[in-house]
Amino acid sequence: MAQPNELSRLDATAQAELIRTRAASPVELIDAAIARIEATNPKLNAVIHERFEKARDEAANPLPDGYFTGVPFLLKDLETRSLGDPHHAGTTFLKNANFISDRDDYITSRFRAAGLVFVGRTNTPEFGTTITTEPESHGAALNPWNTAHSTGGSSGGSAAAVASLMVPAAHASDGGGSIRIPASECGLVGLKPTRGRTPLGPEISDSWAGATANGVVTRSVRDTAALLDAISGPMPGDFYAAPALPGPLASEVGCDPGSLRIGVLDHPLLPGTDASPEMRSAISFAVSLLEQLGHKTEDSYPQAMGDAQFTDAFTTVVAAHVAHDLDAWGRILGRDITDVDVEERNWMFAAIGRSFSAPQYLDAIYWQQEWSRRMATWWKNEFNSNGFDILCCPVINGTPPEIGWLSDPIEGLGRVTSLMQYTAQFNVTGQPAISLPLWWSESGLPVGIQFVAPFGREDLLIRLASQLEGACSWHDRVPAVHS
Repeated sequence: MAQPNELSRLDATAQAELIRTRAASPVELIDAAIARIEATNPKLNAVIHERFEKARDEAANPLPDGYFTGVPFLLKDLETRSLGDPHHAGTTFLKNANFISDRDDYITSRFRAAGLVFVGRTNTPEFGTTITTEPESHGAALNPWNTAHSTGGSSGGSAAAVASLMVPAAHASDGGGSIRIPASECGLVGLKPTRGRTPLGPEISDSWAGATANGVVTRSVRDTAALLDAISGPMPGDFYAAPALPGPLASEVGCDPGSLRIGVLDHPLLPGTDASPEMRSAISFAVSLLEQLGHKTEDSYPQAMGDAQFTDAFTTVVAAHVAHDLDAWGRILGRDITDVDVEERNWMFAAIGRSFSAPQYLDAIYWQQEWSRRMATWWKNEFNSNGFDILCCPVINGTPPEIGWLSDPIEGLGRVTSLMQYTAQFNVTGQPAISLPLWWSESGLPVGIQFVAPFGREDLLIRLASQLEGACSWHDRVPAVHS
């Protein structure tokens, strides 16, 4: 077997190959991952629920014969339950209730069927409603590149664990940027799949009016592709179904994407917000690299992307769902969830959600649907052969902010808006979008670049991402805190 320091650098695909060739056993991989978590997690607070003994037992017994059999993995502690394990969703009231899940969700079952072994569950903000992982329930997850800075959110614990080499890959989910933002801030690959590509059930088929999707954060494009292959596909009764892909995403890795027409957005969309120097530098580098690879870039983006009504409509939907979540958990726990149970931000969201009438909520939904059609006209599709293949734009407007900057009770929401101007749009349209770690600031903090494809075209994203990975390999970079 590889030495421990070498094993930590192997991606999930390489670790799975060790199992297939009998160069290592599942028990050896799981024990090594547990040792890395025990050594590194106290510095980062990324893993909040240990699952060590269960993982050892599972690894010692026959595992499903999947592509990733025996590979250690982490689940995000939000909206994805695992049978017999704690589930807190970032909340203090579920932590205090010691809530234990009575089921596996569909996505959990898909990960198990791939042969992955869960060694724990990761830190997340309360209900995933912000882009920094600093919940009152479990404390802040810290960025391994600089522990004074945020990991992003809401998949911040997963991103910190993967970036610091505790595990090669981890579950993540995305309702407004929650895969892509942590990937950007922690120097990882993070792909939000097309709406309906991965399941949300069994309890729901839809969250935030179709905005949320399950996925992963990884250090390699091939891991992202193969893991999405493992978890993709509809379940009976799903509300949405993504268009079928031409073949496995893993087979797209290394394939030539051809010469693509790529639009570039290099400035903030909202008035009164300046572009950060780090974001400008990152976009400039990405454009130069794309042109060297033979792609055609133009200063262009969907004008609807900056529509001033977008934030109001999106907030209406999120606020209504937070209000519903509090009511639903109250029914499960048999008591009302009150303002002392949740963070001020989410109590405010719930109050806003309860202030809308049903027709006003539908107004927001219908506005998003009409707006999504306007957005779609910019991309190449069967109705527009002259459109763009890809949009290249920031993930956030700068480097990871310092811990506390986004969670400030007075200024926090405005600061979130100033950073988060490029991601939630594609949750609403349902398009696939990926963050790639193409740039680091002079201070050593990662800045991800986002690439957005037409609806259903993860295959195109994987081809382009693989090409960029080959031209600008980020694998040799290791954060200050790592296993």
